[in-house]
Amino acid sequence: MNKKNLNKLVFAGSAFAGGIILFQSLRKKSGKRVWVYEDNDMRNSVTVDREESVNADYDDAEIGLTQLDSAFRSEWQANGFPQTHRKIAELENGK
Repeated sequence: MNKKNLNKLVFAGSAFAGGIILFQSLRKKSGKRVWVYEDNDMRNSVTVDREESVNADYDDAEIGLTQLDSAFRSEWQANGFPQTHRKIAELENGK
């Protein structure tokens, strides 16, 4: 091998090795970084379970419910879940 080809081979090998090392270090760092939005779920919020429902002024059924209870109530209504114990008993008895 002449000296030019040897220099090209050494340069290409060192560039390739440097690329691998750089890739591995970036991969390790990116695995540790996780973006999390704090408290974007209502169930994790402390204040939502204490504040009165925002619809209490407009809907009599919402009076006395917290915002979390209001969200659950809306979900139950959307899914057709029975709202009272009487309705649950009627469904269980087949009436």
